[in-house]
Amino acid sequence: MATGDDAASGPVSPIDGNVSMTRKDSSASEAARPVVAFDFDGTLTVGDSFTAFLAWQAGRLRHLAGMVRLAPDAVAYLGNRDRGKLKAAAVREFLKGLPRAELQARAETFALTHAASMLRPDALRVWEDWKARGAVLAIVTASPAVTVAPFARALGAKVLLGTNLAFDAQDRVAGGFDGQNCRGKEKVRRLRERFGEGVRLAAAYGDTSGDSEMLRIADEAGYRVFTARP
Repeated sequence: MATGDDAASGPVSPIDGNVSMTRKDSSASEAARPVVAFDFDGTLTVGDSFTAFLAWQAGRLRHLAGMVRLAPDAVAYLGNRDRGKLKAAAVREFLKGLPRAELQARAETFALTHAASMLRPDALRVWEDWKARGAVLAIVTASPAVTVAPFARALGAKVLLGTNLAFDAQDRVAGGFDGQNCRGKEKVRRLRERFGEGVRLAAAYGDTSGDSEMLRIADEAGYRVFTARP
């Protein structure tokens, strides 16, 4: 399947979250519209979607065993504070060797069965308000784009920028990232890659320090403004 970060159907490739779109992919009409960026986990959702996805797809016993094996990585995180390394270790433990098509199918099922219990009602109201005002809606997340893509499509996001997983020659999860963990400065770099170096967001919403840089390039910065639960 062709890949891309744009979530709209039509002439733009459908999202699978493993190829970054550049500014040349933007339409002329898009340039005149406000761009609004939402973090995903904890902002649009009530928790970490990737952690929940890993637990769901692995099953209780397999997940428990995997978490025990990840204990040294969790201890190392207390020293290095590198969320990317910890996430990559989880990808290796739970997803390595999984064919891309199977991962995409599981992500679709997870989104279908969990969206109603994960998405914040107050965040969705703001999302829909910006959509009605003609904004280009972007989800910018540290979670793997391939697992967030079904949520993005269902919400009608125009752009999804997330952490890209690496795949091997047989199109199976290789166990690492293709590029950087999409957090902090990387979120801004990806936004500039997609919309141009001078991008200024009409609004941005986030809930952790990993969103700070993105919030600083927004006219309206919403930090932990969404609190409702489904």
